[in-house]
Amino acid sequence: MKLTLIGNGVMAQSLAKGLIKNHEVEIIGRDENKLKTIQEKIPGITIKILDDNEDITDKNILFCVKPYALHSVSARLSGKANMLFSILAGTTLDTLKKQIEAKHYVRTMPNVAASVQFSTTTITGDKEAKTTAVEIFSSIGKAIWVNTENQLDIATAIAGSGPAYLALIAEALADGGVKAGLERHTCYELVQGLMEGTSKLLKSNHPAIIKDSVMSPGGTTAAGVSQLEEGAVRDSMIKAVNKAYEKACELGKK
Repeated sequence: MKLTLIGNGVMAQSLAKGLIKNHEVEIIGRDENKLKTIQEKIPGITIKILDDNEDITDKNILFCVKPYALHSVSARLSGKANMLFSILAGTTLDTLKKQIEAKHYVRTMPNVAASVQFSTTTITGDKEAKTTAVEIFSSIGKAIWVNTENQLDIATAIAGSGPAYLALIAEALADGGVKAGLERHTCYELVQGLMEGTSKLLKSNHPAIIKDSVMSPGGTTAAGVSQLEEGAVRDSMIKAVNKAYEKACELGKK
């Protein structure tokens, strides 16, 4: 299947890197130099400068611009797309339908792990497009269909923004090791293995079971967890997800 990505930012590039392994990928953008650089980094994709009257008739469009650019970019599109997949945070299906003409509309929220085909992508929209949407985004990781746009906005706060949260934790763990006296490159290697191993454990274990299996009475883990609770790490994570969700809802009202 040929997929046309409109936008050439970080998320569009991450998607292109993953999708090119199973699909024909075209990227349309406004910056010719940036497009050429992307083409050099991702062999096999085609690039095109966005026209003032870009014909999207019968194309399968992945709309990858920032939410604030929806109106200015959509004003340059003409024709009726086959399917429109939007990754715009908080931007509702009703808003998309007023801006871009398509046969089917789908909202989706992948994350930057799409570049290594390990995205966790949430999808919702026209039921007729469900099978195709899940098939496309399953090619870059795990694809999860949800029933409402509100559920997608909540999922965005977890899986869409989540790589930033986990990267912050990973960096902090490494900094802690450096502070204690371990070389930074060794700390990063340890953290990488830690994240990968814990991910595999989470496939078949509740987080609490993993924690309890490591946390022996009066041990090192118990001392560390106590410090984390004192720093309200758990509460901060809950609040971070809710703040991100609130921001998605705010974007949807603009």
